[in-house]
Amino acid sequence: MGEDVESRAVELDIRGKKRIFDVDDPVLPDWVKEQALESAEFPYKKKLNEEDYLSQLKKLQVELVKVQFWLQATGKRVMALFEGRDAAGKGGAISASSAHMNPRLARVVALAKPTEREQGQWYFQRYVAQFPTSGEFVLFDRSWYNRAGVEPVMGFCTPQQYEAFLKQAPQLEKIIAHEGIFLFKFYLDIGREMQLQRFHDRRHDPLKVWKLSSMDIAALTKWGDYSEKRDRMLKETHTDFAPWTVIRANDKRRARLQLIRHMLNRMDYDGKDKSALGEADEQIIGSGPGFLK
Repeated sequence: MGEDVESRAVELDIRGKKRIFDVDDPVLPDWVKEQALESAEFPYKKKLNEEDYLSQLKKLQVELVKVQFWLQATGKRVMALFEGRDAAGKGGAISASSAHMNPRLARVVALAKPTEREQGQWYFQRYVAQFPTSGEFVLFDRSWYNRAGVEPVMGFCTPQQYEAFLKQAPQLEKIIAHEGIFLFKFYLDIGREMQLQRFHDRRHDPLKVWKLSSMDIAALTKWGDYSEKRDRMLKETHTDFAPWTVIRANDKRRARLQLIRHMLNRMDYDGKDKSALGEADEQIIGSGPGFLK
């Protein structure tokens, strides 16, 4: 059944109330269920209809195939970073984006924890080794921005390393921009009750239980710490040459469509069908730290 998760209930401060949440309890609490979709001021009361979602997604995926032909013809390179809290929907967004791409030209990078050798390297070194070559599209399921969130919150880096990262990341990204590589930085934002619901779904679905880790459980009581690090990351590393695109992701379907649409709109590829792209939903997608305020 995947990684063993210690059975325990935690006390959480939710909207000014003390709540007990036990991910091992098969019954999802009503206070989670009722608030999940609209948590974090999500603007919709219902998820996007599946039929509408699949219809729009197919059109966008056809455009992504065109992008791959364009990359091959021109030698251009694309990188997309997918960041967000645990259960924010990063993996699903990557799957929706890359589902019909040629796997020889589209790579998903999800690095494991650094080896002893990698721990002695320049922090960015193992990520730079994964950068795209001519004609390639690389999607990072978490990236060097681990050092702006998970690592400082969980004590996996020193305060000095954290501060150095916030200064160095924009410097690296300026070089990427000068290289002519398309760099997309996505932060998928979800509400607290939505995260709890997704953790619960993982715990009790035998096909998803492997996704729930002891790190997820440890993070339950660190919501505020992660929020603080998220806000600082967006503020310090949002630049004109490498901006953050923030997506309200309580509804995975809307999030995926907006994310793919954003990438397609930013690239001037051959055969682009603007009518297939649709419009950006400014309630779901925005730029930089100001979008979440």
